[in-house]
Amino acid sequence: MEHTSSAYPDSLRITTLQGHILEQQTAHPQASGTFSWILSALSISAKIIADRVRRARLENVLGSVGTENVQGEVQQKLDVIANEVLLRTLAGREGVAMVASEENETPIILRNSSPGVTRYCVLFDPLDGSSNLDVCGAVGTIFSILAHRGDSGRPEDSLLQPGSRQVAAGYVLYGSSTVFVLTTGNGVDMFVLDPGIGAFMRVERALKIPVGNKTYSVNEGNRQSFPADVQRYLDWAQSQGYSSRYTGAMVADLHRILLKGGVFLYPSTAKAPEGKLRLMYEANPLAMIIEQAGGKAVDGAGRRILDIPPSAVHQRTPLVIGAADQVDRVLAIGAG
Repeated sequence: MEHTSSAYPDSLRITTLQGHILEQQTAHPQASGTFSWILSALSISAKIIADRVRRARLENVLGSVGTENVQGEVQQKLDVIANEVLLRTLAGREGVAMVASEENETPIILRNSSPGVTRYCVLFDPLDGSSNLDVCGAVGTIFSILAHRGDSGRPEDSLLQPGSRQVAAGYVLYGSSTVFVLTTGNGVDMFVLDPGIGAFMRVERALKIPVGNKTYSVNEGNRQSFPADVQRYLDWAQSQGYSSRYTGAMVADLHRILLKGGVFLYPSTAKAPEGKLRLMYEANPLAMIIEQAGGKAVDGAGRRILDIPPSAVHQRTPLVIGAADQVDRVLAIGAG
């Protein structure tokens, strides 16, 4: 007796990322396929970057290039490589109007708007935590997709939309396996790269962050310059038996929180009073993912990250993000 695909539970189906994208497209009869092609470009980029990360020591592409990016941070060789991979793959997609990267001072305009043509802006941090590569630590790519606003005054203004207007967000974690996490506003799905067939396979659907996990992630080396409310929370958490988990790569820390719960903090410091994380291509996409999984993301003043109106592409922000119960605990304890 033959079985139709609907007879199988989802856990038994073999679904690739490409198949998942096509599934989503069929739910929107008006879709032109443009958005799907952009996700396909990101998938291809992830495979290329994963290969370069895996071979970094063999190909002698570890360490810095001896220059700084627009953020004043020393560029690693693989920062430059990952950035170039993403730029080249996205440039080949007709639906991409503009891209913005942590590694580039200004956005790159690829195509102007045309009547009746839907195009998108893609923002990304090509290789978060790249300094971890020298010690074989986990690193990641973060991306955000916005609908292009052809009616904006300056082309760059099309990028300056609050995170609540993102049409998709995701990250790729390059660790013991290569994991692609994606949301298009209807929950969070997870895919793992099968190197044997060269495809991302869907392994989880509609992820939800567990509550009750007594762990936090923060760079405590900066503790003495944290705001008083953050220090108050850390004193309380340590008195309550909380454990610290911090890898130096935000994608790795957020992935753990997505699967196990807990909270991640990147507060302002004396050296970075406005915070260090970039709103547009780090905080916003991760906030969308975490909220879609039932969590919360706020800045140092308790404002919802996705509601913050951006004023610059490289705008910075403090961040508290993770399971809703733990974010609420940070805010409550911090308030005294």
